[in-house]
Amino acid sequence: MPLSPPSSNAPAAQIQLGWQARLRWAHGICQGLPAVVRQIDDALGRPAEMGCTQKQMQDQREAWESFQQHKVVWQQESLKALQLTARQQATTAAIAAPVKAAAPLTFELLSDDVVENKIQASRMALTMGEATQPGFDAMRLRIQALEGREMSAQDIFRVDAVCLLLVEQWLLCGLERKHLQRVSEVLQAALGELMASEYAVLHKMLDAKGVASAQDAPLKVRRTEGETTTSSMPLDTRSGMSTTGAGYGPLASMQDQAGMATNAVGANVLSRARHRAQEAVGQLRRLLSQPAIGIQGLLPGMPAGPVAPASAALEQALREQQQAAVTQYQYVATQGLANDGQDYGPAAIGQLVDLVRERSAQWKQKASTSGEKATIEVVALMFQSILSEDRIPPSIRVWFARLQVPVLRVALAEPAFFSNLNHPARKLIDRMGSCVMGFDVSSISGSALEVEIRRVVQVIEQYPETGQKVFVLVLKEFEEFLARHLPQQNQSTAKIASVAQQVEQKETLAVQYTIELRNMLTDIPVREEVREFLFKRWADVLAMATVRYGAKDPRAMRFKQAASELVWSASAKPSRQERARVIQGLPLLLQTLREGLLLVNVAGDEQSAQIKKLTDTLAEAFVSKTAAIPAERIDAMAKRLAELEHFISDDGRMDDMSLSPENIEMILGVDIADLHVVANTDAPVDPAMLEWAQSLEAGRWFTLDHNGSRTQVQYAWRSRRKQLHLFAALDGQCYLLQLQRMSAYLQAGLLAVHDEEALTVRATRDAIQKIQANPERLRS
Repeated sequence: MPLSPPSSNAPAAQIQLGWQARLRWAHGICQGLPAVVRQIDDALGRPAEMGCTQKQMQDQREAWESFQQHKVVWQQESLKALQLTARQQATTAAIAAPVKAAAPLTFELLSDDVVENKIQASRMALTMGEATQPGFDAMRLRIQALEGREMSAQDIFRVDAVCLLLVEQWLLCGLERKHLQRVSEVLQAALGELMASEYAVLHKMLDAKGVASAQDAPLKVRRTEGETTTSSMPLDTRSGMSTTGAGYGPLASMQDQAGMATNAVGANVLSRARHRAQEAVGQLRRLLSQPAIGIQGLLPGMPAGPVAPASAALEQALREQQQAAVTQYQYVATQGLANDGQDYGPAAIGQLVDLVRERSAQWKQKASTSGEKATIEVVALMFQSILSEDRIPPSIRVWFARLQVPVLRVALAEPAFFSNLNHPARKLIDRMGSCVMGFDVSSISGSALEVEIRRVVQVIEQYPETGQKVFVLVLKEFEEFLARHLPQQNQSTAKIASVAQQVEQKETLAVQYTIELRNMLTDIPVREEVREFLFKRWADVLAMATVRYGAKDPRAMRFKQAASELVWSASAKPSRQERARVIQGLPLLLQTLREGLLLVNVAGDEQSAQIKKLTDTLAEAFVSKTAAIPAERIDAMAKRLAELEHFISDDGRMDDMSLSPENIEMILGVDIADLHVVANTDAPVDPAMLEWAQSLEAGRWFTLDHNGSRTQVQYAWRSRRKQLHLFAALDGQCYLLQLQRMSAYLQAGLLAVHDEEALTVRATRDAIQKIQANPERLRS
């Protein structure tokens, strides 16, 4: 992936240093890659977990055997690709050709494999973001200062560029994509650790060369010809976000590489939210990593080391506060409500905010280090922000307040809480916040959701010594609660979710049955009329029968048997005995075919036409001179059809699923009131939007603009294959969207998330703003 020559006025020595850094970076990744291969090998070679099915164990064995066969080639080819790419980019830069006028934009079609590779590489880079983003952000600024230009989207310094090379070589050497997905967690963890350490090595090298550090690097970029020229990139003082440029990172890079338009509303929202979140935690990292504060391990190149335990006096104070939490909050609650079923008044919430402030002041007096004081202050400011969020029902804010002590204990032990957007304590607060900010007081009070939040907080309070482990546990339990609770909030939603799941199952089976029928008939001499009937009609019948009755039900088995009988009956019949057998069995066969067609709503003249075409074909078979199909082939086909569900895979595409209220009623014989079906269209969708749609978390609130009507809806359910998505409004109306259409709605801004940024990210920005106004509060 060669780059265009740098278009800057930077001295040649500086440009050469930048490309030396890239060569050193590639060399470091190559040196660490064998260890990554060993970790993948170890993970695949471990015994399967208890409770795994036979198929899962077989899949793991196949993945391990395939990796044993190809791992050496994958490692060697990946090393070559990394080294070649680094040399090409360095050579291109060294030539330093004069800058030419901007070439006209060109467009080209990308194969499915190319797009899937880019999406998979981007997904890997996003997952590794916590480990790699600090090092990359700092490196990007230093290289920008060194070369006087922004990094290209293909720059080998980018995490997704390295991931893309590894993904491409994985597939080129003969390994399968499904096996890459199986080892993705191990690969991402190992590769993220390797790249983070290599960024740290490069920072030390650039320090020795006198290159400006990340915090000192001036944000100045000279654009290539045809772009807007700016002397600087001013920062939004509230968000820390560049006001003249788009977000950096895997999403923006993927969009550039795939040739997708980035001016879509949804893409901008997603990019902006991710960028603002990274900027917020980046600012906080820099604030807390100042020598006067002394919290280690928050910036690249800084040794993490073991975190010293909290001072004895502070630990004792936190323990006492934890024990007294229930009594203390019950007292505060009585100031604003008579019983637990009434609303908390503004006075009670005000007392909670004051309590957060008072307790933090008391704890800071018992702290023995500046790092402890800064941690206490930042956590207190974050909780003040959360408790001041008036979109959260007051009764829920009271329970959020009780998390201050457990979160502070975690932050003292794990400073990464401040920089890791995926820290379980952060994620728990964010998930609970995203679910309750769409409720009014009357609808949340006493609800199952409030009861679950109360339970979660109480579990955390009962295990104060376990750190983030208890947050991991209750986060998983909360997600499981949402998966059960949201689709069952009312009878209508529960019924629609159940029906929609069956619709997806039927469409999935129809695709997979068609694939299996095609495979079975590949080398069997079957007339085209019979092939067409089996692929276009009978696959639907088999799928419908499986959903309606079950795969092993006698009715479903009879339809499967009819498929093999039809194939045999339509083949040549040279002997009198075979012709007699066809005549004898024809009435029952035709009756079964009619019943099957009726099952998928093919009746009347349409059914008669289908049956006539088949009977004509069967009549022609009587006089056919072609070779007959051997009986053993028919028997093998019948046996495979009887066990069809054992052979199908998850590869069937469902992008063209036919979905409508009439379709649902026809498939399942159910009339669903209060359901609005939003089926797929041909609207182009950015792959990033598809990925975003598939990663949405249940419980979030959106504004849906459908047919000119704007409605507040909650994301309540998605099907197992993530092809159908259900949104529920407060008035009981439900909206069922297919994946492609939902992605298009997100892209166009017709499905707009209520809160672009997470609750803890907003709280982090509020804390930074207060600290910047009064830096001394971190030390006093």
